[in-house]
Amino acid sequence: MTALLRSTLAVLAVAALATPAAAQAAPSVKTLVVTAHDDLRDLAPTAGGPFDNARALVVLVSPGDSTLAILQVRGIGNSAAGRSFGAHLHSGPCVAGDGAAAGPHYNTDIIAGEVPPRVNPSTEIWLDFTVSPSGAGNAMTVVPFTPLPGNRSVVIHEKPTDHHGAAGARLACLPLSW
Repeated sequence: MTALLRSTLAVLAVAALATPAAAQAAPSVKTLVVTAHDDLRDLAPTAGGPFDNARALVVLVSPGDSTLAILQVRGIGNSAAGRSFGAHLHSGPCVAGDGAAAGPHYNTDIIAGEVPPRVNPSTEIWLDFTVSPSGAGNAMTVVPFTPLPGNRSVVIHEKPTDHHGAAGARLACLPLSW
C-alpha cells in the first residue's frame, strides 16, 4: 500500500471517528468503497506510449452525499516525466483498443436530467496528475455526489483538463465496476 493511500485512509478513519455517533448510526447512510488495481488498458493506436507498462489504483470512498476519489499510476514511461495528463471517471466500460466504449465523462447533472448540464470538477470526477521522474502520478479529489453503480472506467487523456472538461485523446483506461 503506498504512502498516499495509507495517509488518505488514516484521514478517513479520523473523520469517521469525529462524526457524531447518531450520524454514524443512521440506517439510510451506507458507505460506498470501490477499488480497482490492475494494468492500464491501452487505448492509443500506436505502440510505445507512456502508459504501455503502467498500472493504476483507483479508490472511491463515499460516506453518503460526497465521494473521495484517489488515483495512483505507476510504471509510466520516462518520456512522460514532467508532463500533466487529464484523467476522469467515464460512464462506460474500459475496453482495450476502443476508447469510445468508455462513453462520456460520468456527469451527475446528466444523470439527474439537468438541462443544460454543468461540466466542472463538482459535477464530474477529474483526477489530473503530473508524472514524477520516477514514472508515478497521483491525484485526489472530493466531489459532492456519489456515482451510481455500473461498469465504469477511469480514462487517462493526453492533456490536462481544461475549463470545459476537455483533455484530448484517450490514451489508457482502468476498469472500475460496482
